[in-house]
Parts: sequence; C-alpha cells; structure tokens
Amino acid sequence: MEENEVVGVAEVIPTSVDEVSQLWTQVQDVVAAWGLKVVAALAIFIIGRWIAMMVRRGVRRMMEKSGADPIIIGFVTSIAYIALLAFVVIAALGQLGIQTTSFIAILGAAGLAVGLALQGSLANFAAGFLMIIFRPFRVGDFIEGAGVAGVVEAIQIFTTTLRTGDNKTIIVPNAKLSGDNITNYSAKETRRVDMTVGVAYDADLSKVKHVLNDIIGKESRIHADPAPQVAVAELADSSVNFVVRVWTDTADYWGVKFDITETIKNRFDEEGIGIPFPQRDIHIVSGTAA
Repeated sequence: MEENEVVGVAEVIPTSVDEVSQLWTQVQDVVAAWGLKVVAALAIFIIGRWIAMMVRRGVRRMMEKSGADPIIIGFVTSIAYIALLAFVVIAALGQLGIQTTSFIAILGAAGLAVGLALQGSLANFAAGFLMIIFRPFRVGDFIEGAGVAGVVEAIQIFTTTLRTGDNKTIIVPNAKLSGDNITNYSAKETRRVDMTVGVAYDADLSKVKHVLNDIIGKESRIHADPAPQVAVAELADSSVNFVVRVWTDTADYWGVKFDITETIKNRFDEEGIGIPFPQRDIHIVSGTAA
C-alpha cells in the first residue's frame, strides 16, 4: 500500500477517545430522535390494524345477525377494513415525519387513473351492488332482460349468470342487465295464462263457450279465484276468436298452457267444432280485353 493511502485511512479512523465519544453521542442523538418515532409508528400500525380487524369482525357479525346477503357482507366488510387500514398507514407515516399530503395526492391521482381505465368494470360493480341491495330478482328466478331469458344461477359482483331452457349458460354484465327492462316471471306466486282460440264462423258460439268452460272446470291446476274468463274477442278474417284467461301457480304455467291447448283441439274434434285455417277465395272473371 502506498504511503498517501495509509495516511488517508488513518485520517478516517478516530485517533482519540474524545472523537469516539463524540461519534457515540451523535448515534445516540439519532436513535433518540428517530427511535421513538419508529416505535410510535409501529405501535400505531399494529394497534390500528388490530382495531381494523376487530371492526371488520364486528360489522360481519352484525350483518350476519340481520340476515344480510353473504355477497353484501363480504363487500361491506372488505371496504371497511381497507378504508381503516389506509387511514392507519397514513397516520403511521405522519408519525415518522413523512408529508402525507403529497402521498394522499399521489394515491388520488392513481385512483383516478385506475378508475378511468376500469370504468366499465366499475359500472358493472356498481350495478351488481345495486341489484344485490334492491333485489329485482333472486337466484332461482326466471327473468328476461338485456335481450336474454333464463333462470338466475348466480349474482356476482360484475356479472349475472343465467341458465336458458335448453341448458345453455349466459353470462350478462350487470351494467347491461340493470340498464334494461327486467321482467321477473317468478316474482309472483300466480300467473295468468292467456290463450286465443279461433272457431269457424258457422260454429255455435254458445256451444263453444260451454265446451271451453267445461275444459277449464276439469283442470285442477286452474284457480277458481280470480275466475276464469271465456269471451268472444275478435271477428277475424277467417275465424271468430275467443279469448281464454285462467290463473294458475307460476310453476304450473307452461304445463297448464300446453295441456289446455291439446285438450281444446281434441274436444273440438269430438264436438264437431271447426278450427279454421287462413284461406282465400279467388274469383275469376272471364271477359274479352278491350
């Protein structure tokens, strides 16, 4: 080692007890100044995190006792915990002397950028939350909306899953579903079956009414209240149209409609009541052209 390098190293190493003591005093001052702040910041974070967890558990228990939907419980408790934890972190950073104002501004800008990038997902999220709160339909209901129809299998945060009658799965974005008209066929316990029955113009209308009322009276799934309705509704081009309106349980709707339609056809054949089909008479006029 060269002589000048040795001299440089020697200058760095303390050469007296006073210098060592002075260095130790500086270390103690730094520890005294920052040690308490670090300990206080850790205490704030640990205690604050524990309080946030206790609040989350308390909110979950209260919502479970009130019978809230599990999806709502998970959403609310997660939001509450994250919000409290963010407040705790900011308080701990402030205890260390870090300027939290700029930190909060950065978080706000980042949140705005993320929100703009995920605005479609946020719209679906908000729509899903509103549907869970207001419950226009439940799992198991048969609904029609957003151009599709099916049985609701799952209501998730971003999408709703439907099962069609031919066992296909349709996943609909919540924003699209909530932004359209929703028809819930399962919301009521009873439904009205509306049917139109056409008979020939030469048919005995009183006999037709009697036959229709007899068919309705023999069907046990049809309710007596509200009373069934059989009436002449229209004098159409090729037929006299009767309207048949009966009430049944929602679960029996299609069974009643299909069975009544088949029974009407069979009874009309037995009673000699004609069911006309569209027809056109063509009259040919013979003559000489001028």
